[in-house]
Amino acid sequence: MSGVANPKLALRPYLPADAAMLAVILRASVEELTEDDYNEEQQEAWASTVDDETDFAARLAERLTLVATLGGAPIGFVALEGNDKIDLLYVHPAATEQGVAAMLCDAIEKLAAARGADKLKVEASDTAEGFFAHRGYVAQQRNTVLREGVWLANTTMHKQLAAKAAT
Repeated sequence: MSGVANPKLALRPYLPADAAMLAVILRASVEELTEDDYNEEQQEAWASTVDDETDFAARLAERLTLVATLGGAPIGFVALEGNDKIDLLYVHPAATEQGVAAMLCDAIEKLAAARGADKLKVEASDTAEGFFAHRGYVAQQRNTVLREGVWLANTTMHKQLAAKAAT
């Protein structure tokens, strides 16, 4: 038995060919994982952000986007906007509770710090707020966001990143 928890779990950079699958992951994640916090109308408005695949692909390409894979197949992704904001973090419902989101977050936090960020910001959904709080993110303010004529609530959270060691 090797010391690796899941030897088939890996990270790689986003490729343009990933856009369609990542849209499926985002939509499935919103539809299946957020039902306790958002109603059907809110879920549809949120998930509709991937309806225009060209716009979604451009959004992913403009950011530092990492894709988590299991056996080579995409199962989650994270996108860093600028140097200091997690713009997107989604894991397919079939792959939750396997450390995928934590792996994606660990990687993006390290990359943000390497790019000079001293703190990382995220606008966490009510569903994701506990995940981020567990990782040391602190709630700063509640927000309401209008998507497709529907109001959604989220929370702006910040995490202080470890200072880079002097060289």
